[in-house]
Amino acid sequence: MPMNAPATTSLPPLLQAALRPLPLAPLDPLLGLVLRAVLRRHPAVFDRLGGHARKHFGLQPTDLPFALVLAPNPEAPRIAAVRMLPRHGLDARISGPLRALVALAEGEMDGDALFFSRTLTVEGDMEAVIALRNAMDGEGLALVRDVAAALGPFSPLAERVGIRGRRLLDRLSRPRGSRAWN
Repeated sequence: MPMNAPATTSLPPLLQAALRPLPLAPLDPLLGLVLRAVLRRHPAVFDRLGGHARKHFGLQPTDLPFALVLAPNPEAPRIAAVRMLPRHGLDARISGPLRALVALAEGEMDGDALFFSRTLTVEGDMEAVIALRNAMDGEGLALVRDVAAALGPFSPLAERVGIRGRRLLDRLSRPRGSRAWN
């Protein structure tokens, strides 16, 4: 996928509606696993965040019925699923389709292109958001590989499942009639 291709589509409305009534509590352990796995493989992310490591980031996938609150505090990093982002207590908010947020986290797409195409919306402390983006870009995050690696002997199977999940997300997020991101 080209680095500058904006991910302007989102998950199909039927899938979004199917996800809406699901409880969020089971997501928190999974999100914690993802965060710990990423930080274990990329501990320098805290150094790259500098003074912004104690900021709180709201991540709103516009095509999911929940949002995420990320607090990358080096002493107690945390990510939690919430129905709606809180009005107060966040330093920055980033919203857009799930596929665009994942692509941004993994450096697959150019954050500036996503922002200027209005695929992503950023509010709040822009310096903190830029620090977060630069930290992720500089560390070369690969969420599927990072999480799979945390599963020890199950990592090859987990990576295959994760890759298939990413392909499914790509397919579901693609505009109708399109075969690839343009």
